[in-house]
Amino acid sequence: MSRAAIIKSFEEAKQVLVNFLSDSNNIDQIENAGNIMVKCILSENKIFACGNGGSMSDAMHFAEELTGRFRGHRQSFPAIAISDPTHMSCTANDYGFDHVFSRYIEGLGKKGDVLLAISTSGNSRNVIEAAIKAKQIGMKVVSLTGKTGGKLKELSDVNIHVNHQGYSDRVQEIHIKAIHILIEYIELKVSEGK
Repeated sequence: MSRAAIIKSFEEAKQVLVNFLSDSNNIDQIENAGNIMVKCILSENKIFACGNGGSMSDAMHFAEELTGRFRGHRQSFPAIAISDPTHMSCTANDYGFDHVFSRYIEGLGKKGDVLLAISTSGNSRNVIEAAIKAKQIGMKVVSLTGKTGGKLKELSDVNIHVNHQGYSDRVQEIHIKAIHILIEYIELKVSEGK
């Protein structure tokens, strides 16, 4: 890879961010998502997160920053990434991979909880099934999507959508930034709300 190609990659990433920021609705959606999550925590409910591949890594990162520590000392917040390999292999074996997240939500989700559903295409079947199950239970669904937003966008109470038709890694770069901002927002607002 040449030096020029490296610079081009950074420039492309910058442009995707500029495009995202140019739509004020995206900022509104992040704020709306943050408010839903803050209300969830202050009501002593919990946040679940799920996704596939890099999006699962983002879901895990989101949850560990809330249960652990982000920027400063504060109480641990109730967040769970659906990533237990024993649950995933058992459920995939018995019910199929499309149900690895929804079965977890069915078993542990409660009305008032929140699902953070992450899919760069917005069409990952197992993430969609989780959103459907969450809505049936009475949970709120916040999603992070790319491309057109897919079916997941329609199933969400709040959708943070990166309107980028290229490779998924560019979408994921915005997703992780949005995740960090959500965590920062939650930390600030929960401390104000107590």
